[in-house]
Amino acid sequence: MMRSVTARNVYRLRSEEISESAILSAVLIRLQYDRRVAWCERMNTGAMAVGEGKTRRFVRFGFPGCSDIIGMMKDGRFLAIEVKSRIGRATEAQAAFLERVRANGGVSGIVRSVDDLESLLNG
Repeated sequence: MMRSVTARNVYRLRSEEISESAILSAVLIRLQYDRRVAWCERMNTGAMAVGEGKTRRFVRFGFPGCSDIIGMMKDGRFLAIEVKSRIGRATEAQAAFLERVRANGGVSGIVRSVDDLESLLNG
C-alpha cells in the first residue's frame, strides 16, 4: 500500500515503495534544508498545444535531457539531479547532460532516494 509523502514520513520511505514523483518531492524538501545548496528548482521539459484553430501552435519548454532539478551549490558549482524510480533509466540525452555538468566541475547524478542524494552531495 502506498503511503502519502509528508514532511513527517518522507525519510522513512524506501524508493521501491514510492513513485518517481514522490521521490522528487522528498529530494526537493531535503535540498531546501541543505546548507551546501544555494538554490534549486524543479525543471519541466516538454511541449504543449496553445490556442485553437488557426492560432493553435506548440510551445516547447526546457530542453531535451535537462535534469529534473537544477540549481547551484554555495561554492558556485552547478547542480543537476535526475530523479528516477528504482527501475527507471536515464535517456541518452539525460545521461549526456549529467556528464556535461560533471565534466565541467558541477555536481550531477541520478538519485532514487534521499539516501542517494546524500551520497551525491557528499561526493
